[in-house]
Amino acid sequence: MSDLHAWLACFPRSGRLEWIGLRPERRAPVRTPPSVIALAGQGLEGDRYRARGRGSRQVTLIQAEHLAVIGARLGRAPPAPDLLRRNLVVSGINLLALKGRRFRIGEAVLEGTGLCPPCARMEEVLGAGGYQTMCGHGGLTARVVRSGRIAVGDGVMVLGPAEAPDSSSTESGH
Repeated sequence: MSDLHAWLACFPRSGRLEWIGLRPERRAPVRTPPSVIALAGQGLEGDRYRARGRGSRQVTLIQAEHLAVIGARLGRAPPAPDLLRRNLVVSGINLLALKGRRFRIGEAVLEGTGLCPPCARMEEVLGAGGYQTMCGHGGLTARVVRSGRIAVGDGVMVLGPAEAPDSSSTESGH
């Protein structure tokens, strides 16, 4: 293994789940439960993206530390997570380094599938320049590999590189 691969595989500590947000339907207020069930191959129970079925954008995550950056770029306090309409806010771990990797939050296992770019709605909720402000700080998309309950305060633990997708990679624990 090259030094670069070893460095990229090194996570000095685990992260923490700080917030959960569910979007029951388009433009509906975000619900913020203390815990939720992640369903393998589907997403989060009660979230509108779960209703869409299988795909790589079953769950969206944003890094808590990026909220301060977004606020600073806008010249104000960090925005509340519900304005950004992501499902999970995590802290203490480089979220973007989870792309292509499997990680556990609570009982569930997720796999980072790609970057989560901002949508045009950021201009509406954050004001002029909101879209540009979010570029590079929109977070990560993920799919649920193994079902389980996740709760605010749970650890975010890296498991390893994602495996090639196949029918056995969506085990259901519930």
